[in-house]
Amino acid sequence: MEVTRTNFKDSLSTVYSAIEEADFLAIDGEFSGISDGPNVSALTNGLDTPEERYMKLKKHSMDFLLFQFGLCTFTYDQAESKYVIKTFNFYIFPKPFNRTSPDTKFICQSSSIDFLASQGFDFNKVFRHGIPYLNQEEEVQLREQYEERRSQSNGSGNPSYISPNSNKGPGSIPEEHREYIGRVVEKVESLFTTSEKTKGVLCDDIMGFQKERYIQISKVDDEERKRRERQKQEREQEELNDAVGFSRVIHAISKSGKLVVGHNMLLDVMHTIHQFYCVLPEVQNTHHLYMNTSPASAIFEIRSSHWQQRTGRRGVQRNLQ
Repeated sequence: MEVTRTNFKDSLSTVYSAIEEADFLAIDGEFSGISDGPNVSALTNGLDTPEERYMKLKKHSMDFLLFQFGLCTFTYDQAESKYVIKTFNFYIFPKPFNRTSPDTKFICQSSSIDFLASQGFDFNKVFRHGIPYLNQEEEVQLREQYEERRSQSNGSGNPSYISPNSNKGPGSIPEEHREYIGRVVEKVESLFTTSEKTKGVLCDDIMGFQKERYIQISKVDDEERKRRERQKQEREQEELNDAVGFSRVIHAISKSGKLVVGHNMLLDVMHTIHQFYCVLPEVQNTHHLYMNTSPASAIFEIRSSHWQQRTGRRGVQRNLQ
């Protein structure tokens, strides 16, 4: 199942259910590059210790972008003695949420782009319809911005902006704008003094293009004001969820506590943590990375023979190799 920004919301419940029902999960990623320094063979030297491999990848690979995330869920059917597999292919791109959102910079490697293009990779889906995301720190910052704006709209909290002219008294109105300002003042005063059930007035803009641009001033009672405030909060919550985006899938994987497997997956794990969770730690032992930092409760790479020894099941072998 392909998942982009256009169908992400509608697909989330299906993804959540598949993760919850699964016995274990498998992941795989596609990247805009692998190494910004050493060639790939040097970066993945088979003689490296796990710690050396981790530090090399952390130094030379984290400025690339993970822009496609593959997720497979495996659920064992006891009656049929086989695994039921559900696959999801997420296209991911850090589209800025608003003007204050992180504007992510990333690099590309020509050999990686050439390889993906030769395999028919759809870059338009990434850049036009990729699912946005935030890591934990960015999500916290965005929530704080919402709370600050909400406090200001309720008359509490410190204003985030103070006009440099705020201590200079009333400003002067240019002569050519006095007539316009006078008309607006009359309309607003009549709105609050009339006994008629008028809900609002429209004021044309200063250039007079009423059909193109205008200011709407509304008069509401307490009940209507509370209703609008609830609607605004609901919109903000929906916008926040949209901004967190694909990270919600990573949160679901973490919360499930399910085993996550993959082939040669250290780079996939590191990018997943780096993009959707937190800054990669400086570690001296990769056991610490796997068991304490990973967004899943435990992440391993296992061979099919190990799985067979532990479970006696053979059906998984073809799917993991």
